[in-house]
Amino acid sequence: MKSTSQTGAAFLAGGSVAGVGISSTVGGIGIVGSFGGIGIGAAPVVGIGAVAGAAVYGAFQAITEGDALACGVMGIGAIGGAGVASLVGGMGLVAPKIGLAFGIGTVPMAGIGAVVGLAAYGIAKLLDESEVKEMPLQLFERMEEKVLQMDYYSTVAIELGLFLSGEDINQKFAALEVEDELQALKAKVKKQVLPPKSHPSKTEPKIVSQPNQLQKRWKCVRILKGHVAAVNALAINPDGQTCISGSNDRTVCLWNLNTGKWLYTFSGHADAVLSVAISPNGQQIISGSVDRKISRWQLDTKQYHRTFSYLDSPYSHNGFVNSLAYSSDSKIIASASTDETIRIWGGYTGTLKRTLNGHTNTVLSVAISPDCQILVSGSKDQTMKIWDVKTGQQRCILTQHLAAVNTVIISPDGQTLISGSTDSTIKLWNLYTGELHCTLAGHTTAVLSLAIHPDGKILASGSQHNIILWNLQTGEILHTLDGSSPVAFSSSGKILLSGAKDGVIKIWQHIQNCGDLTTILSGEWWEVLGIDQDAHHEQVKSAYRKLARLYHPDVNGSASDKAAMQAINRAYQEFQSKKWQFAKYLA
Repeated sequence: MKSTSQTGAAFLAGGSVAGVGISSTVGGIGIVGSFGGIGIGAAPVVGIGAVAGAAVYGAFQAITEGDALACGVMGIGAIGGAGVASLVGGMGLVAPKIGLAFGIGTVPMAGIGAVVGLAAYGIAKLLDESEVKEMPLQLFERMEEKVLQMDYYSTVAIELGLFLSGEDINQKFAALEVEDELQALKAKVKKQVLPPKSHPSKTEPKIVSQPNQLQKRWKCVRILKGHVAAVNALAINPDGQTCISGSNDRTVCLWNLNTGKWLYTFSGHADAVLSVAISPNGQQIISGSVDRKISRWQLDTKQYHRTFSYLDSPYSHNGFVNSLAYSSDSKIIASASTDETIRIWGGYTGTLKRTLNGHTNTVLSVAISPDCQILVSGSKDQTMKIWDVKTGQQRCILTQHLAAVNTVIISPDGQTLISGSTDSTIKLWNLYTGELHCTLAGHTTAVLSLAIHPDGKILASGSQHNIILWNLQTGEILHTLDGSSPVAFSSSGKILLSGAKDGVIKIWQHIQNCGDLTTILSGEWWEVLGIDQDAHHEQVKSAYRKLARLYHPDVNGSASDKAAMQAINRAYQEFQSKKWQFAKYLA
């Protein structure tokens, strides 16, 4: 490489470093105008610094060589900048951290365009002087193959992904900025859940907990793909071998939890499936839909059994069926609907036994106590009602939530009622007295689903943005997972299911040793990577990089993560091998 090209590289590097310094000093930067506001993170500022460095190098080369082409590219860039200004209108640059705010008119935009043009000239000169004959994308692809052969691909992928997303820079500088605030917040965290000293109608203790980093043992081990729309409901068979999911695509899918393979699709609903449940003996499944019907299938034969109906109506409710629950003895099924009612059905016959009235808005969730004596309902009217199953009488009304009660569950010992609300809180109650024990505050958006570990010590709560695992004895956050509602625990407590974007389902496992993870991360290469066999190579790369972030030893450092990373690397290498074999075959 020529010495001039080394000088050009130095200009680029210097500009990038300057960008980092500006980002760390100025903090958050944004562009505002008639189009709204756009934030500029650390990575874009680094890129702007690199462009500035390239422009300086271009100017240096133009002056040294007397090249008139530099003036031409500056003119083209200036015209383009002026065009952007005329199209977008008035703009301004703001940096709240240092109190900076000024307007950007047509002339400054033309100047910016000229700088970009000069930067393009500088980069062109740099490539020419370094005698590079490949396009940048071709060069990257070639180097990627070399990196993979050297078995360092995973490290490079993580570092590259973090840099391109700006996460590594943001984390380094954000940590310095929020350290004082974090320490102050930790001082406020309560270490023990205390019962209220007054009636539930008064202010109850609120626990605002921070994650316990030492408890991060839940890992996403498989991703299930089959639905073509959002997943609304999940249920795991008591035997822990299979699970079902209900979706906006109007279907219920059956999955093998051990392999992640799709087994069967139950069809028949005319609209989105909002709720699903599996009988305690694992032999039947039921689903509730926007089409106002509850349908039942035999699980072993996959045969449709019947649709629950009342009187002469072909429907189960006069509104959407939002929630379904079996009693532990299988004798009754409870359903909740937008028609503001709860209905109790015969668990074996499917005939209507009783309709519970009392809510003044949509009933969103129902749960039945382990002893089959109590039913709890949560509603959009911001209340929960506790009912006597045998008599249908209302025992108590709980009114502490400030918004819709989206989900209710009862602890395995039958003593505690847990509710999640649109007010973003989770509340723990005494099921029999209605006393409010405490409030868990950690979500920033509506809590849409809850699931409790079989041992009654861990709670999973799901929103549209994440899953939080709580220690119910202390109220602390154990882990925050990259998933979304709904959530469901297996009967063993070793597996947690969650929804995710684009209709996929994530399987999380509580990893205790290396063998647990390597057993699950097995199978064909596409199964290990959690993608379809015929996925595009860019999707394969993306899946690999995401898994590398989760399991790379440089990030986590445990023996199980190292074993998992080895399995993931083998899967990706197998994909690469098959890709090249296919390419040679075509050639």
